[in-house]
Amino acid sequence: MRRREFITLLGGAAVQWPVVAWAQQRPGLPTVGLLGSATPSVDAPRVAGFVQRLRELGWTEGQNIAIEYRWAEGRNEHYREIAAEFVRLRVNVIVTQGTAAIIAAKEATSVIPIVFAAANDPVGTGLVASLARPGGNVTGLSNQFIDMAAKRLELFREVVPNFGGLAIMANVGNPAAVLELREVHSAASTLGLTVVTLEIQRAEDIAHALETLKGHAEALYVCVDPLVNTNRVLINTLALGAQLPTMYGVRENVQAGGLMSYGPNIPNQYRRAADYVDRILHGTKPGDLPVEQPTKFELVINLKTAKGLGLTVPPTLLARADEVIE
Repeated sequence: MRRREFITLLGGAAVQWPVVAWAQQRPGLPTVGLLGSATPSVDAPRVAGFVQRLRELGWTEGQNIAIEYRWAEGRNEHYREIAAEFVRLRVNVIVTQGTAAIIAAKEATSVIPIVFAAANDPVGTGLVASLARPGGNVTGLSNQFIDMAAKRLELFREVVPNFGGLAIMANVGNPAAVLELREVHSAASTLGLTVVTLEIQRAEDIAHALETLKGHAEALYVCVDPLVNTNRVLINTLALGAQLPTMYGVRENVQAGGLMSYGPNIPNQYRRAADYVDRILHGTKPGDLPVEQPTKFELVINLKTAKGLGLTVPPTLLARADEVIE
């Protein structure tokens, strides 16, 4: 999907996109290749924050910087195609998120700087040598989704106190989702929960996975993944129909009807990614820029969904929430 379609979908975004950005870019401008892991509508708040922060740093799209937008729609096979295209276009920086997308970009080039706005365990998945000194051409922001798995289950049980069976949905084609799946499984076992794993790799797998779950679990933990984000409405609709409370790692999935989430604010991380791009375009090597870790994690609760599931959210938990959707 190209720029003209993207701006239509961004109609309600907070940032006012300059008309010149959608015209033919002037040759010779430094160019950012933005590989969106999901779809324009899903990624709109994140990209809006990125572009707004660039503008605050003095980079105005169409005037002194160009941005090439591409969308993988949560499908792993698209990442390599888009990364290869960016190499052919000779972009100055590639910006993306998610382990599979970052790996594809890294395999496509060892020269073009790559900035990830969010990565799950970038050291454990081999994206960087270390957080302090990433080395190579890759750096960005960690999201620590794996580290928060046990905390999510703890919060989940405050809202759904009596479940004994937990289903964990994960895109097993995503190395980071697999790591999170293992961490959730371990935390669930410690709590004495019975675990059912729902493995998906395509959108077509989602409905079948939830259909096979009937009667085997009372709650659903969904591992963070672009495929999940792209299909969040479908997952939430099916889960609500099956009376399954859901726990996520990102707020957007709760805004789309999930029960609750706990994790960093990804649009804010896209804003921080713009700072990395600014420094790289001014001459800093990506390998010399430490990977940043989130300092704040947000709890988001959807009261409308809770009511539909017949759940009562404790007032003490509501008081701790960063956002309550009513």
